[in-house]
Amino acid sequence: MFFIRTESFRQFLRWYPIISTIVAIHLILYIFTEFIPIPLFIDIRFLMVGQNLLIESGEYWRLLTPIFVHGGLMHVLFNSFSLVLFGPALEHLLGKVKFILAYLIMGILPNVAYLFLGNPMAEYVGASGAIYGLFGLYAYMMFARKDLIDSQSRQIVTVFIIIGFLTSFGPHINYIAHIFGFISGVALGPILIDRIRISYY
Repeated sequence: MFFIRTESFRQFLRWYPIISTIVAIHLILYIFTEFIPIPLFIDIRFLMVGQNLLIESGEYWRLLTPIFVHGGLMHVLFNSFSLVLFGPALEHLLGKVKFILAYLIMGILPNVAYLFLGNPMAEYVGASGAIYGLFGLYAYMMFARKDLIDSQSRQIVTVFIIIGFLTSFGPHINYIAHIFGFISGVALGPILIDRIRISYY
């Protein structure tokens, strides 16, 4: 089963270095920007937040950096937990290079979509688009490569996808990022998944 974690903390760090690094970035940025209120860290956070008007003025790095910054403790913990739960199987399956490239693409594309479809004045942060991209990859596997994912894992992913989309339209939630993150994962599925010939389990 994909989502049962039995390894030790040290083993997790060694086996899944990309996920471990991303989660560390989440937590370090949150701690430094929320609890150490010196101008340098405040400026770093400001430079990483997504803001459509600033992107349109040429600050294109803001399409990437928001996926590492979060808006509160529950936000950073939920996204980090989701990555720890759903990321390891894909990091193992795809390999480190393909996984990090896919993760970054699935984080950037929802922000591009929000640039054209969202509120030009809104600020946005969070890895949710990339997390929903992981769900999109799993969804592709469930329909096109059932040999790579067991039935229990399919049930868990299905439940999380349904709950995720039902809660995507609440206040202060960037549903555009969720939708386009999921779409980007499904779209990358044929490129990343179809060439895999050995089952994870």
